Amino acid sequence: MANALELELKHLIIDTLELEDVTPEDIDRDEPLFVEGLGLDSIDALELGLALQKTYGIKLEADSEESRRHFASLKSLAALVEERRIH
Repeated sequence: MANALELELKHLIIDTLELEDVTPEDIDRDEPLFVEGLGLDSIDALELGLALQKTYGIKLEADSEESRRHFASLKSLAALVEERRIH
């Protein structure tokens, strides 16, 4: 069962990247977001990074190892947002 933040992030990913054929149920919290899994690319990562900054006030380095780790899966992205978002 996905928590509210994960569901919110699923909608953010779908809306930001205009993934017309993807539903929140299609995004597995443990699957990779990039390459395999959801199959996102570096352009998607930039757009998603901007959306995270606008929505949650989270700023990430564009091409850092840390950012790649946070973008690994929905679960890791949710953990990042939970840890860093401005309340």
